[in-house]
Amino acid sequence: MTKRTDIALRIDLDENKVPETIFWDAPDGGVKNEEASAVFLSIWDPKAKDTLRIDLWTKEMPVDDMKRFLHQTLLSMADTLERATNQEEMAIDMRDFAKYYAEKLDLIKKKA
Repeated sequence: MTKRTDIALRIDLDENKVPETIFWDAPDGGVKNEEASAVFLSIWDPKAKDTLRIDLWTKEMPVDDMKRFLHQTLLSMADTLERATNQEEMAIDMRDFAKYYAEKLDLIKKKA
């Protein structure tokens, strides 16, 4: 028997269709009506061999939080690449880039 689950997003928009609030539910993960400030959703289209994306963030999200969100997303992508493909060396390269990104944006201290 196959089990089905849903992950839901609710986006409240202002009059210009700019996100004001983002809430999400993932019942199997214990998440119910949790607020978020940003979401990057990537969906692979196997027919077109292309990625469909939804990138949203609230207008009140601080720029520094967005920089951190992107940094952590880069690290997560490296982890996913390594787990899904066993491409350890490329994952290391991606983590090196994420470190460079974080240093350039003063998210972490540069090592002398």
